[in-house]
Amino acid sequence: MKQALNELLQRIQTLQEEVEEEYRQRREEFDRRRAELAEEFLRTQRRYKVGLLRFLARSRLLVTLTAPVIYLGWIPFLLMDLFVSLYQAVCFPIYRIPKVKRSDYLVFDREDLPYLNLIEKFNCLYCSYGNGVAAYTREVAARTEQYWCPIKYARRIKSAHERYPRFFDYGDAEAFRQGLNRLRRDFEE
Repeated sequence: MKQALNELLQRIQTLQEEVEEEYRQRREEFDRRRAELAEEFLRTQRRYKVGLLRFLARSRLLVTLTAPVIYLGWIPFLLMDLFVSLYQAVCFPIYRIPKVKRSDYLVFDREDLPYLNLIEKFNCLYCSYGNGVAAYTREVAARTEQYWCPIKYARRIKSAHERYPRFFDYGDAEAFRQGLNRLRRDFEE
């Protein structure tokens, strides 16, 4: 059964790589076409922009009133970002874990869209930062788990990180003891 599961996981990995390659090719094609049509695109995009006053007038009162609660999320996101960056800067070199490239996870490009007003751009900046910090934190935690405790759970977990399939089966003490040092060095992407 383990061999069949490993084969399935390998097929999934291969399919994920094919999806990434297809996405890369389509992105290159999109970038090429976007350069050709940039001016027309900009004019079309601006036609869909909703002005700030109209945007606020159309917003539900409770949505507007709860916005400050949402924006308080900047504080924990910023603290998490600072902690995770400090943590990996201090600890990863000691454990010989390759550092996670923060810029791979924090991407800010949606605020350049001409059809967004100032509030929508700020909201996109907020969501990009929050989700980016969450993804960055998850990868730092996954590498930490791979180093310290690369053991699968007894129960199935929802949305396991990408490193999880390589972990040792729950209860397989022999594989854990024999393979721990190898897995601690195997941080290839």
